[in-house]
This record gives sequence, structure tokens and C-alpha cells, in this order.
Amino acid sequence: MTIIRHASFAPQVAADTRLLILGSLPGARSLAARQYYAHPTNQFWRLLGAVIGQPLADRSYDDRLAALCAAKIGLWDVIRSAARRSSSDSEIREVEAHDLAALIAGLPELRMIAFNGGKAAAIGRKQLPVIDDLAIVDLPSSSAANTIGYAAKQEQWLALRAALAN
Repeated sequence: MTIIRHASFAPQVAADTRLLILGSLPGARSLAARQYYAHPTNQFWRLLGAVIGQPLADRSYDDRLAALCAAKIGLWDVIRSAARRSSSDSEIREVEAHDLAALIAGLPELRMIAFNGGKAAAIGRKQLPVIDDLAIVDLPSSSAANTIGYAAKQEQWLALRAALAN
């Protein structure tokens, strides 16, 4: 397989975002669809639906994003661009990281940052400024390649509700 340089999407955030979920870099299916977590086996929308109590996986992409915005949840990736052969995070090379500090500075209501998977956490934690009263959570990857099982993932993902409580 040929190594190709890929770039991530624009952030999906609003000024009142309380929870920011950061992935690593969209996979091939997501890049082709121009949608976060577009691969049908990725459990992201199902897991996040459990967090907010709505069946996100059954909705159109635009409706999913609208539901996240209404729930005060933002999405982005820690990697601006990188080279890789496949969609696997283990294939990511030559990383150019996003400026997470600049994004966070524009989110005055932010309470929690959650990293979706180990690669996102490893790269993203290095980019974060120290901010008092900001919870940082490392989540098990929503990818089907992470085989710990949906129930085990969901148990950890439900901790995100703390950022959304009034």
C-alpha cells in the first residue's frame, strides 16, 4: 500500500461547548464521506447516543451534529495531517498536530476534554495547556478494532455525562 498524507476536518464546536471529544485522524471511510466516524462498524455514534440518551446512530449525519451541538458537545481531531498507509492509528507517521490550545481558548464553557483512543491521548495531551477545573478523560477507542466489547466501552464513555450536567 502507498503511504498517503491525510488531513482532518474542521472542528465541530460552538461557543457553549462543555465537552470536547478529540479523535486522532479520520479513517479512509470518514475522509471519503467527509463525516466524523463514518465507518459503519465504528461505535462512536452509538456510544455517544448512550451518553446523551438519544439514538444518534439512527439519524442522518447533519442531525447527529445538530444533536451534539444542542447537547453542548464538540468534535475535533488532535492531528491536522499525517501520513499513513491504512486507517489504523498504528500506521500514522509524520504527524502535524492541531493547535488545541487555540481552540480551547475560544471555549469558555469547556468542562471536559475526552480523547477517543490511545493515539489521540498520546498526541493530544502534549498539546494541552494546563487549565484549572478542566477534566481530561482517556476513553477506549470507539473503533471496532478495539475489541474490549461495547458494554465495557459504554461503561467508560458514560463518565462523559459529568461534563454535561447542569
